[in-house]
Amino acid sequence: MKNIYKSLTAIPKLKEQRFSQSSQSLIPLRALRFSLLACFAVIILSCTQKKTEEAPEEEKEQTEIALNESQYKTVGIETGFVENRNLNKVIKANGYTTVPPQNSAEVSTLIGGTVKDIFVLEGTFVNKGKVLATIQNLEVIEMQEEYHSATANIEYLQLEYNRQKTLSDENVNPRKVFQEVKAKLAAERARAQAAKDKLGALHVSIKGSTSLVPIVAPISGYVGNIKIAKGAYAQTGVALFEVVDNSQMHLDLNVYEKDLGSISVGQVIDFVLTNQSNKSIKGKIFGINKSFSNESKTVAVHAKIESEDAKGLIPGMYVSANINITNTTVPALPKDAVVRNADKYFVFVEEDEHADKHEEKETEKGTPHEKEIHFKAIEVIPGTTDLGFTEVKFVDRIDANAKIVTKGAFYLLSAMKGGGEHSH
Repeated sequence: MKNIYKSLTAIPKLKEQRFSQSSQSLIPLRALRFSLLACFAVIILSCTQKKTEEAPEEEKEQTEIALNESQYKTVGIETGFVENRNLNKVIKANGYTTVPPQNSAEVSTLIGGTVKDIFVLEGTFVNKGKVLATIQNLEVIEMQEEYHSATANIEYLQLEYNRQKTLSDENVNPRKVFQEVKAKLAAERARAQAAKDKLGALHVSIKGSTSLVPIVAPISGYVGNIKIAKGAYAQTGVALFEVVDNSQMHLDLNVYEKDLGSISVGQVIDFVLTNQSNKSIKGKIFGINKSFSNESKTVAVHAKIESEDAKGLIPGMYVSANINITNTTVPALPKDAVVRNADKYFVFVEEDEHADKHEEKETEKGTPHEKEIHFKAIEVIPGTTDLGFTEVKFVDRIDANAKIVTKGAFYLLSAMKGGGEHSH
């Protein structure tokens, strides 16, 4: 480039020296100047194109990272090998805890009335038949009076029935009279039984006279929401209390259509409470719905929880569960060895050949240069994760004895994404 520039600056001097020559000699000089300018333009264009071609290489995705020995020790890199592990293939599902319909009750009243007393608090355990509250209704007194009246009439009509039957059998009285007494006796018996059934449904004794109706627990369990207050009017058909028996707790899991073929009754599940500790609890599938639950195309799968494990659980807790399908031997690595970058998964392989090439060199100050250990990101497809290990399938074949980073992989990924923060 400097030679071209000198040639271009020499042209005016050459022109002055030969100014006196004929016009025929000026034509070659102009041609020479034009040729030199053209060459200069071609050189500049070729340099620009070369830089443009080299640019994409710099933008290639980085797959290697190097650490010196000090960094290697500081990070605490550990390596291992792919192992064949006996892992459970699992299907992941979400759901919630619930109880069977027969273990949950909403307590209401068959007759309206004013709440007289409330005898329990929320969270109290009650046995079946325990009186939760009482309501007052004067119609109950009328039911008892009707029962007592019918009972008294039955006693009288029973005696009359016996007398008329004897007379009828001896043909003393017309048989019609006997039939009328018989009909009245049957009617009174029916009236007494109806009154007794009403009082029984209200849990009111047929003896004595009272206006109080007890509200009793239909099952044993814990009192949930109390929806009444003392002095308020309790309406029929409206829930006053909730009682839940948690001893038969189970799970309702939502399983997608694509996984249904792998689900069967008797399979064991492991689940954790999403908002609680990570303690794993076991259960067993006992039922699978035969229809879709909602628009998300999921089917409810029911799993029983052992009574001991169900302690402390309440209905409606959100859970994450693994349904154990099969037990197979697969190539696996510790789950911390697999890292995710965007939508791909990688492991890091230590490249021994790079470490051998980097011998200790003397720097300008005379201090030895630290040996570098190189790592390369290898894409994998993760599978089942169980017992702290993840099944891996390598996109490209690797050496069976490759040293794979089992601890510190996330640090290497961060350094690699940092654009070569650690020099090679």
